Amino acid sequence: MNREIMARSRGDKEDAEKHTGLLKLAQILSSLVIFVAGIIIGLTTSSHMNNYFASQTELFFSTNHVSASMNSPEKNCTLCEKVDCLSMGTFLFPRNSTHGMSDVELLWRASMVPRKRDYPFTRVPKVAFMFLTRGPLPMLPLWEKFFNGHESHLYTIYVHALPGYELNVSSTSPFYGRQIPSQKVAWGTVQLVDAERRLLANALLDFYNERFVLLSESCIPVYNFPTVYKYLTGSDHSFVESYDDPSRYGRGRYSRSMLPYIRLHQWRKGSQWFEMTRNLATYIVSDTKYYSLFKKYCKPACYPDEHYIPTYLNMFHGSKNSNRSVTWVDWSLGGPHPATFRESNITEDFIRSIRNNATHCSYNSGKTSLCYLFARKFDQSALAPLLNISSAVMEF
Repeated sequence: MNREIMARSRGDKEDAEKHTGLLKLAQILSSLVIFVAGIIIGLTTSSHMNNYFASQTELFFSTNHVSASMNSPEKNCTLCEKVDCLSMGTFLFPRNSTHGMSDVELLWRASMVPRKRDYPFTRVPKVAFMFLTRGPLPMLPLWEKFFNGHESHLYTIYVHALPGYELNVSSTSPFYGRQIPSQKVAWGTVQLVDAERRLLANALLDFYNERFVLLSESCIPVYNFPTVYKYLTGSDHSFVESYDDPSRYGRGRYSRSMLPYIRLHQWRKGSQWFEMTRNLATYIVSDTKYYSLFKKYCKPACYPDEHYIPTYLNMFHGSKNSNRSVTWVDWSLGGPHPATFRESNITEDFIRSIRNNATHCSYNSGKTSLCYLFARKFDQSALAPLLNISSAVMEF
C-alpha cells in the first residue's frame, strides 16, 4: 500500500515537472517572438527616421547654401553655376565689384591681413584707381585712352557714385561693371571719409592691389600709364599730404574734446586726394577709435576729409608717408575751392607746366622733378582739347 502511494507521488511529481518545463518553454518562445518583433519594428522605424532626417538635413543645407550665396560678396557663387567659392582664385580676386555686404561687414572683411608674409602665388602688384564722383565722369574718354592697350592685370578701377546713379559705359570700357555699392555723400561731412574708406575696403578685397589712388570726376592724368604705374609701385612711401597749419583753418579746427587721444600738436591737415600703400590702407579701414572721434567732434567748420587721414598717419605711420600729394591743384585764387580749368585754359604749355613745374620733391632716398601724376579741377568743356593734345604732351 505504501509502495503504491509512493509510486503515485513520484508520478504526480514528474507530471508537475513536465508541466513546469512546458510553461517555461512557452515563456521563452513568447519572449523570443516579442524580441524579434521588436527588432523588426525598430529597424523599420529607424529606416523611416533616417530618411526623414536626411531629407531635412539636405533641405537645410541646400536652403542655407542658397541664402549664403545670395548674401555673399561673390554673387557668382550660386548652386546653378557650380563655382568653388573656397577656391584661391575666388578668394584673391573678386569677379565683380557688386556685393550685398553692409559697411560694417565690408570693413571687417577688408581688414583681414595674412600673418604669413610670402604669397602662395605669383603676385604682380596692381594700382587701384578709385573714383569718388557725384554722378557722371566727364573725363571718362580721356581716362579710357589712358588705360587703352595696357594689361588689365596691372590695374583695377572702382567708382563710387551717389546711390541710384548707374554708370553707362560700353562693355569694352575698362570702367564697365566697376561701380561699387555706395551711400549718400554730403560735402564737408564725415560721409566723405565713409566713401573713401568704402572705396579702400572694396579695393582691398583684391589681394593683387598694392597701391591705392583716390581721384575725383574732375581729375586727369598728366603722364601715361607706364610712367604712373612705375612711379607708384616703385615708391617706398605713400603720398598723403599732411602738414601742420597754425591758422584757424588748421589748428583752429581742432577740438579739445578729442583729448587725451588726439592732442593739438598731432593735428594735421592735407588734401583729400591721396595715394597710399596696401599696408596703410588696411590700417585706415581697420580703425574705429580715431574715426569715431572725428565723426563725433569734427563738424563744419572742421572737415574730416581734410584732417582724419593726415592726422592718423602723422600719429602712427609718419615714416611711411612722403607728406605730399601726387595730384596737382591750383589754390592761387583763394576761397574754399581750387581753380577750375575750362576749354579756353587748355594748351600744350599749360599741361607741360604741370608736368615740369620747376620744383623738386622727395622720392625714396633722393629728389625728383617728377612730382605730380594727376591734376584737377577740369571742367567738362576741357575734354576735347585735352584729347587733342594727350598724345603730344601726355604721351598716351
